[in-house]
Amino acid sequence: MSRERKMGMATRDAYGKALAELGKTNPNVIVLDADLAKSTKSEAFGKAFPNRFFDCGIQEANMAGVAAGLAMSGFIPFMNSFACFLMCKTYDQLRMSVAFPELNVKAVGSHGGISIGEDGASQQSIEDFSLAASLPNFTVLSACDEVSTAALVPKIAEHKGPLFMRTGRPKAPLVYDAKNAPKFEIGKGNIVREGRDLSIFANGLLVFEALVAADNLSQKGIEASVIDIHTIKPIDRELVIAQAKKTKAVVSCEEHQIYGGLGSIISKVLSEECPTPIEFVAIQDTYAESGTPDELMEAYKLTAPHIQKACEKVLSRKR
Repeated sequence: MSRERKMGMATRDAYGKALAELGKTNPNVIVLDADLAKSTKSEAFGKAFPNRFFDCGIQEANMAGVAAGLAMSGFIPFMNSFACFLMCKTYDQLRMSVAFPELNVKAVGSHGGISIGEDGASQQSIEDFSLAASLPNFTVLSACDEVSTAALVPKIAEHKGPLFMRTGRPKAPLVYDAKNAPKFEIGKGNIVREGRDLSIFANGLLVFEALVAADNLSQKGIEASVIDIHTIKPIDRELVIAQAKKTKAVVSCEEHQIYGGLGSIISKVLSEECPTPIEFVAIQDTYAESGTPDELMEAYKLTAPHIQKACEKVLSRKR
């Protein structure tokens, strides 16, 4: 039987809700947006705490400077926009005003990946992980569902230093049960399915797709571990190494360009510590067309059947 696809809220909605809750307990949190608060869902915080919410207009680069100033004054600024605008348009300001002085700025990019759908390539963020990870001192996150998002937002406020988190536009299938959710820690992955034959590392929407693929493989007698690797940087090296040594085959899955993201970082760890066959499910060095989220995820081979094929391929290479 195929796994039940129980839909939760979009991670952007979960983020907005959790951010508003955070504002109740942490008066140092200040929220900035670039005229997209209804879309990023930061408007929930703005309605609850209007004196701690600032719309900077359509000028993300300037917003980074404002966030840097607030961080230097002892506040915890959360700056929000679409992920493509936040990382691509604002890269130099994040580099020089946030990363270089190692300021406590939280950059949250919504509408990540190609699953935003019909908006097209200009607003589909496929480079955000690699751009953020290349900035020294930056931590990089991508939660998979509403439960993990809600759990990570308070951790982001506690974390010291610059950080980027991606959130998504479409509703996300539930990976976790809120009543029985594991502990979430920045820098630590969560094993959501145990297996002996190979290890699938995934984040965002691809965690659920990986679970479906693993269930399908199980019907063939193949048991795969599935790891929600919500922190891309710093990667959970110990977990990656332990899983690779245990199963001796790895698949990396991400809704991101194949270069510079999760797969690249995992490959670096494996090459340094325990060379292991690895296959990659990612966007293959291209921009996506416009279409529905489901159409795009299938067209660019980011769904469970394609993860299953990658698993079968890596098993054929297993020593």
